[in-house]
Amino acid sequence: MFQSNSLAEIGPASGRPMHIRLLSKFFGLFAVVVSAALPAMALDAPKGPVVLTVSAPVLDHPNVGATAQFDLQMLEALAGRSAKVRTPWTSGEVEFSGPYLRSVLEAAGARGAKLRITALNDYYADVPMEDVAQLDTILATRLHGKTMSVREKGPLFLIYPFDLDPNLYNEKYFSRSVWQIVKIEVTD
Repeated sequence: MFQSNSLAEIGPASGRPMHIRLLSKFFGLFAVVVSAALPAMALDAPKGPVVLTVSAPVLDHPNVGATAQFDLQMLEALAGRSAKVRTPWTSGEVEFSGPYLRSVLEAAGARGAKLRITALNDYYADVPMEDVAQLDTILATRLHGKTMSVREKGPLFLIYPFDLDPNLYNEKYFSRSVWQIVKIEVTD
């Protein structure tokens, strides 16, 4: 619920004694300040097979040693979206779904300037953090609602929002669209 901090709301017209209204405003603001200062929840350890490992010089929520490891269920619990897109690697329009890449990095508490996203075969692409912050890139876990096998470019595929911005449909973003992702390294 939106709360205004306007002093006009605590004036005599509100129907409650002034000291009660002031205390109410104080405790409301106090709760906001305290909740902002509390650390984020720690990342749980994966219960299923690990499909992604995130490392960074600054990693606020490691869950296995100095890394953040995710199973499929952990990834799919994060905020994300579905996208119906055309890609150079698929036939016709297909539907990918999965968490936003920024949601994954936030869950890990990973900070830095760029990402090195690595596939099963050691292919990698360097992705600027601006792509994560400014574009709705998803770490696709599903194709047409089904998990992706390695043969189908899974288990994870970095999908740019080609459906939201046709200007992204070019070699620059194609080269960053790594599939069969297993590792993300955040660097300075």
